[in-house]
Amino acid sequence: MGKSTGEFIPVNLAVLTVSDRRDASSDTSGDYLRAAAHEAGHVVVDHAIVGEDRYRIRAIVSRWIASLDVQVVVINGGTGFNAKNITPEAIEPLFDRKIEGFGELFRMFSWEDIGGSTLQSRAVAGIANGTLIFAVPGSTSACESAWERIIADQIDARTGPCNFVSHLKKL
Repeated sequence: MGKSTGEFIPVNLAVLTVSDRRDASSDTSGDYLRAAAHEAGHVVVDHAIVGEDRYRIRAIVSRWIASLDVQVVVINGGTGFNAKNITPEAIEPLFDRKIEGFGELFRMFSWEDIGGSTLQSRAVAGIANGTLIFAVPGSTSACESAWERIIADQIDARTGPCNFVSHLKKL
């Protein structure tokens, strides 16, 4: 974590779980992300679970990008190397700008936990219409690592020398 400066500014966040196997009773990764955001002081304004269908994923994320209420989207699942994993392909066309370093940093941290298997992680991030979008693997441990080691700081206005809060749409 960088230097702490200024005041905390809560952001409005939406969580999307991409899975053909999970439902509301088994969405541990989505549950974790919503709880972590709430615990950090942010507002979870929406959440959904969708199967691994590029157009349904894109439709939900597009709705949140267009929404006046959603500033940050965290997607879990569909970022692996399996042929059905198409989250990056679904969301990257929506980005105004890709955040190149996010996937690299996630894989660097992931290396500590899973070694060379991190090569198969296609975690990505970008920004569209003032909405910050993160896509991470669907395992709860990967979501914990991404949230605790990267996302939480980058959506906290107190993190210096820089964070993404000033780039988000104003509510």
